[in-house]
Amino acid sequence: MTGPDWFDAGLPHIWLPYTQMQTASPPIPAIATGGCRISLADGRELVDGIASWWTACHGYNHPHIRQAAIDQLARMPHVMFGGLVHEPALRLARRLADLLPGDLERVFFSDSGSVAVEVAIKMAMQYWLNRGQSGRTRLVAFRGGYHGDTLATMAVCDPEEGMHSLFAGILPQHFITDLPRDDHTTAALERLMETEGQNVAAILVEPLVQGAGGMLFHDPATLRRLRDIADRHGVLLILDEIFTGFGRTGTMFACQQADIVPDIVTLSKALSGGTVPLAATVARAHIFAAFLSDDPMHALMHGPTFMANPLACACANASLDLFEREPRLDQVAAIEEQMRDELEACRYLPAVRDVRVMGAIGVVELDRINDINRLKTRLVEQGVWVRPFRSIVYLTPAFTVTNAELARLTGAIRTVLAEAP
Repeated sequence: MTGPDWFDAGLPHIWLPYTQMQTASPPIPAIATGGCRISLADGRELVDGIASWWTACHGYNHPHIRQAAIDQLARMPHVMFGGLVHEPALRLARRLADLLPGDLERVFFSDSGSVAVEVAIKMAMQYWLNRGQSGRTRLVAFRGGYHGDTLATMAVCDPEEGMHSLFAGILPQHFITDLPRDDHTTAALERLMETEGQNVAAILVEPLVQGAGGMLFHDPATLRRLRDIADRHGVLLILDEIFTGFGRTGTMFACQQADIVPDIVTLSKALSGGTVPLAATVARAHIFAAFLSDDPMHALMHGPTFMANPLACACANASLDLFEREPRLDQVAAIEEQMRDELEACRYLPAVRDVRVMGAIGVVELDRINDINRLKTRLVEQGVWVRPFRSIVYLTPAFTVTNAELARLTGAIRTVLAEAP
């Protein structure tokens, strides 16, 4: 494949994510984005069905976020957050605290979801250390879960799925078990906590949807069980809302559907509206209180260089403006209804195992995908940008996607899956 001069000159020097570069098809050069469209160097235009890994919830280049970035860039694109603070970060922290349930009120900013989860793990473990309990060094996480690609976060992902199994034996050992979806799995988790609870710092879970682990859904009752088990066994509950936060499941935060308050929550992805990297780890008041002491070693000793980047915080504030001004959750409800209707026909295709929809997440699960590169190529030929993984073809469009654009996405999936051998 050839493309613009910058493509041909630069491709031999780039290392792509999640890609076996000896056998993979070449990447496609993109030159512009707007709304729910990606413009390619060869003149084609694709309807984006996954909002750039679930981030561009308002679509690309929304004028309100773009103007906020321009204004902040002119004033102060960055300043260190050590010993200094600035208006965009403090305003954003207050707004997040107001939006989140309960007393989730202390916001620690970072610049990626994986780091946000690392910080949450560190907070949970140091919470117990600061309280004089040194044995609580392990977490309970769940099969089907995904929490990031750094070493600490890989250790709490499903060890049998995806790319992290390569590192078995190298990563820290935690307790990975089944979500308590029913009496059997709930009893198994109870037994684990009865025998190992004194070694557990926290339970970590993606609420309602386990995203990159397979787009696996569970109901609010499962989250309520986890909150109850954490409370009865005296451990913390961390909710990883990096994927689910900011409307993706139909409510602003997935935990609201279970009416629970986690001790710590992680946010990223759509936080800045898909413009600039930004993440947050938000703790309840009692978590923060455990770090207050005359002992300097009781402080949270963590500080990413670009923590609370003013440009990113300005974009995030603009994104929250849009959630206040525009009917995003109503749009999510409409997307959910349309995807339920239009993806249902896939259920009757020979290779399809399941079709499921929650909020602005639509999933077609296959028995297997024999040739994933061919499937990706055929979807592009249909004029859409959809990235299947393992046995999953899914949609997570921008909330501003039009009915016609969404119909093009669902129609492309139906067409390509119907012809798959």
